[in-house]
Amino acid sequence: LPPAFLEFLSENGLDPAVYIPRYIRLKPGIAEIEGELKCGLEKVSWLPGFYAIPPEVQIAGTKAYQQGKIYGIDAASGAAILALDVRPGDHVLDLCAAPGAKLCMLADMLGSTGSLTGIDVAKHRLSACRTMLQKYSLGDRTRLFVADGTLFSILPVNFSEWTSRRTWKDRQKAKKAPELIYYGKHSGLVGLRKSDVGYDKVLVDAECTHDGSIKHIQKFEFWGWKTLDRRVLDAERTDNLLQLQLNLLSNGFRLLKTGGSLVYSTCSLTVAQNENVVQQFLSTQPSA
Repeated sequence: LPPAFLEFLSENGLDPAVYIPRYIRLKPGIAEIEGELKCGLEKVSWLPGFYAIPPEVQIAGTKAYQQGKIYGIDAASGAAILALDVRPGDHVLDLCAAPGAKLCMLADMLGSTGSLTGIDVAKHRLSACRTMLQKYSLGDRTRLFVADGTLFSILPVNFSEWTSRRTWKDRQKAKKAPELIYYGKHSGLVGLRKSDVGYDKVLVDAECTHDGSIKHIQKFEFWGWKTLDRRVLDAERTDNLLQLQLNLLSNGFRLLKTGGSLVYSTCSLTVAQNENVVQQFLSTQPSA
């Protein structure tokens, strides 16, 4: 790693060794998968279903991956889902859903109950989520909207009813409305009382500098390490991200059902993008 990034880690009290392991999440069939990957799997004791593998092992071409038995996903991402404590029947909002690994884990946890709503501002990234849901047959209770997560406001009600109740004036504003790109056949709810409307669980895995992601850091070998200052360490970009993170968190809380749970996470290891954002949010939301 270049001196500028090592200095960044030092300032935040971080050990460069955190970037070494790679993690996967498995469905049943470990012995069979170990044989195909030609490596042992190290169980992550604090995260059910997760295993560490050597970083050089490629999984995309394996039959296990193609059959949906392996998901490549960071342990940190799995920890955020575990903290959300999803229960059968929950109505869950993933406010920054792309590229989709966490969305698939949420869908797996819900099973045949509840509903899952995924949001992302980038259509091509959300389309990748749709592909993953279809590949692993996890989309029956999921709907995906291309939308700004800081402004999204659709609650877990039946989408066809939501559209039929809109006035002509509302329809004229449709260009700014969220674009529905996927709607599972069991993903809408009908007959909720007004007091019941809201999401039981909300995940705000916010856009960040990605300095905690080994895959992102490895990209600098191709982008050039000289771009690190602009992409990760630039103060102006960081300030804009901090405001975006706070806005995402605030909107996620607004959509949360009374008594529900929200998890805020990033793949940055900096205090500024994590503890400080949460502290600022709590200072304006004493009921959280």
